[in-house]
Amino acid sequence: MTLRSRILVLASAVVVLAAVALAAVLHASARAERRDHTQAGGPPVASGRVALTDPGRLVFRNMAWGPHRDELTEVPAGAPDAPRTASGVTCLRFHAASGTGVCLQAVHGPVSDSYRALILDARLRTTARYDVPGIPSRARVSPSGRFAAWTAFVGGDSYAGTNFSTRTTIVDTATGRLIPSLEEFHVVKDGRAHTSPDVNFWGVTFAADDRTFYATLATKGTTYLVRGDLTTDTVTTLHENVECPSLSPDGTRIAYKKRVPGLPADAPWHLYVLGLRTMRETPLAERRSVDDQVVWRDAHTIVYALPGDYGADLYQVPADGTGTARRISPAAVSPAYLG
Repeated sequence: MTLRSRILVLASAVVVLAAVALAAVLHASARAERRDHTQAGGPPVASGRVALTDPGRLVFRNMAWGPHRDELTEVPAGAPDAPRTASGVTCLRFHAASGTGVCLQAVHGPVSDSYRALILDARLRTTARYDVPGIPSRARVSPSGRFAAWTAFVGGDSYAGTNFSTRTTIVDTATGRLIPSLEEFHVVKDGRAHTSPDVNFWGVTFAADDRTFYATLATKGTTYLVRGDLTTDTVTTLHENVECPSLSPDGTRIAYKKRVPGLPADAPWHLYVLGLRTMRETPLAERRSVDDQVVWRDAHTIVYALPGDYGADLYQVPADGTGTARRISPAAVSPAYLG
């Protein structure tokens, strides 16, 4: 092949690659533009007042395409598919209790995104902000509103495999005291101190005493439910194969996702409830794999997200293993029930 022919081949390849890249950019731009326009058949959403002290309300991240996509929206807790009131505050992950919220948010830059955690008051005004060193994943506020926690991926981007690393942070919303990483806590495993460079934590859930919390600890290829103590900076293992725990309103049960042998590697979980006194597990009626940290609607029902047409839909299922799962709200994620 002559030099001229090589140059022509190279030039042709550059033109083809440029055309493919341009097509990809235009496709992504068109899709992003479509997401800004309300889609026929989607849930109605309108701007209005949203407050974290409104009793009997459900607040979640709206996933429906349109001008209010990704905003926190509010509906009656008893009518989760009702028209939505949008707040104007955007979050990737969210939770709230007792008039305090935590909002994990993306900050879009010219080259790449960064992330931050906002502590919100009852009117969704920011009272504090913290840098988040990775992709936001889980968020929780304690029942009193005194503490907030969040988890981010700092290596890898999925819980399904084993090649990931997380950073879990807890903040005292009253004093501003920050625990940058639960990896600073002392770990007691099987009654003995445990140290290992592979320790990961995620999915904090708080008890009502503003001292006790529960979370997932992963080490040596196994996940554990741990009970943490904010006054002694210790965590103690309680039960194996527990991920993303959520404490029941009465503090007696943990709802969680459990890896079940034989399921696909990218969807390995089923939902269970664990009695903290008996350590007896109850499988729930949801048969699909759920990659979420569920919330308790009340003492009898849990709510969680599953993939949907617009990103995710909310479902509920009885917490005692009976009944069936059913969808309660389309295009929604990160729910919080206000007392």
